Amino acid sequence: MTAHLTDRPDPARPDAVIAKASTWNVGTPQRQREAVDAIRKVWQSREWPHPGLLSYSVYTGEDGATLLHYSQWTGEQAYQELVRDSRDARNAEIDAAVPGIERVGIHTYELYRSGLRAEADTRRTGCVVIVDVEFDGPDPARQRDWVDRVFEALGEESELPAGGIAAHFHASTDGTRVLNYAEWESADHHIAALAAPGEGIGSPSPLWERVQKYPGMTGGGVNRYTPALSMEPGADRQG
Repeated sequence: MTAHLTDRPDPARPDAVIAKASTWNVGTPQRQREAVDAIRKVWQSREWPHPGLLSYSVYTGEDGATLLHYSQWTGEQAYQELVRDSRDARNAEIDAAVPGIERVGIHTYELYRSGLRAEADTRRTGCVVIVDVEFDGPDPARQRDWVDRVFEALGEESELPAGGIAAHFHASTDGTRVLNYAEWESADHHIAALAAPGEGIGSPSPLWERVQKYPGMTGGGVNRYTPALSMEPGADRQG
């Protein structure tokens, strides 16, 4: 199998058991572009590394310094086999093209709940907003309760923010984090939504206050990214 370029991943695809999210710090916008080009060349010059890897996507950070990596897997064993067999060789080739990449860390998630785009919605995802939420200890029930409260607050809204397409809430397998992979038409739409009354997305209300002041929530962040590269396994071309 070879790498097939796609428009975007589908975070809600039913065959994805886990997702991995990590960040690379490359330093400058030019190095962001160079790193994406190097990743594309390495992946397209080699066979798809493992049948258990369902998709692999890279996004450029609005900060001009970082790359977000989001991948979907059939399970943890598939990821560990890829690490054992081929990850180091691929990374070495990328590092040779763009020396000095700092790999910040990787977390493992399971998709818990999505607010999906309608089937007739053909809007293109121009911006991915990653919302990270951290808790003071492992508690899978607490992760899911927090997400459920977000959906309860969203259900109270008379009108959803313009430009919002879909939101995919992931719970980390260690029980300590939630990641919302939110699709927007553009960064400007997300900026406008944040500028509306209230703290973050959503109008001021007791339900949103429960979300924002949830017990045990210790930190997190909101970061905007532009889709740069998305790949899935594709059949080899026959002559």
